[in-house]
Amino acid sequence: MSELFKAASLARSNVKEMTPYMSARRLGGNGDVWLNANEYPTAPDFQFNERNLNRYPECQPANVILNYAAYAGVSPEEVLVCRGADESIELLIRAFCEPGKDAVMFCPPTYGMYSVSAETFGVEQKKIPSMPDWSLNIDAIRDNLQNTKLIYICSPNNPTGNIIDNKDLVQVLEMAAERALVVVDEAYIEFCPQYSVASWIANYPNLVVLRTLSKAFALAGLRCGFTLASADVIEILLKVIAPYPLSTPVATIAAQALSIEGIATMKHRVATITDNRIALSEALSELPIVEKVYPSETNYILVRFTEANKIFKALWEQGIILRDQSKQLGLTNCLRITIGTETENVRVIEAIEALC
Repeated sequence: MSELFKAASLARSNVKEMTPYMSARRLGGNGDVWLNANEYPTAPDFQFNERNLNRYPECQPANVILNYAAYAGVSPEEVLVCRGADESIELLIRAFCEPGKDAVMFCPPTYGMYSVSAETFGVEQKKIPSMPDWSLNIDAIRDNLQNTKLIYICSPNNPTGNIIDNKDLVQVLEMAAERALVVVDEAYIEFCPQYSVASWIANYPNLVVLRTLSKAFALAGLRCGFTLASADVIEILLKVIAPYPLSTPVATIAAQALSIEGIATMKHRVATITDNRIALSEALSELPIVEKVYPSETNYILVRFTEANKIFKALWEQGIILRDQSKQLGLTNCLRITIGTETENVRVIEAIEALC
């Protein structure tokens, strides 16, 4: 009997048909220069000495909440901590969208989990392509607000690296008032903190901001993220979040990372990555097989090549793993390159230069 059982026969029809999000680790590779997941290139050093792993952790660890609220400039009641910003994306859909009735909106090319999460829950997706300069198509967003409950806007945008104009964000917030939540994904905001909209939460009750410790804080392996929103929104999300979203080791290390010393270290990392990004961008811009290096406010750059597939495969074989974005809307022949150490960046330049 067990040999005849097929799990797919029980799966929801939309799940059987869907294509999963292909994370960097899921795509594999055998490299020693990993520049495909927008991680920090070297490991931080944190200590864990707790002896209470026999007890369940707090649902919302107070020291983590207080530290992040102080860092982000919001009140503790406006902070939810969870398993990376990815969990926040799903929590919002679970809490605010009814399958078959409501829709989520996002603006490709952008982060793929908005689509995957919506599809997982059987919620309609409204894909509003960005303008040629990757700014928001405000008119198209306005025309598609009917039955839209969530509008995901990534700023800086992944994989393009550009900031979304704050004036455009104001327009979307105002046109969506009392109709939809506008979710601004600020996963990379530490690289351009002057553009954060977290301080707007007091004035826009339909604004939600997503944050993470995975990028500038160099803790991608920790899986710790934050949702910033009005206390009313946070209260609703607390109804659907798992009982113990953060393990004790995660909460302990997150609190250390958000200390005064931890934040100072993060800012030093940002300065180093920014310098390396500028150097890598300038060097690649001079190569004849590079059509364009796009401006970036993040820890990665998007590069359009004459033959992206050739570059991707050649570097893959040398153990230099990049992220192919060619299948994204409008990104033909584009590769995304995470900023590595100075040594790693030199390897990238030399490897591509050898193909010219």
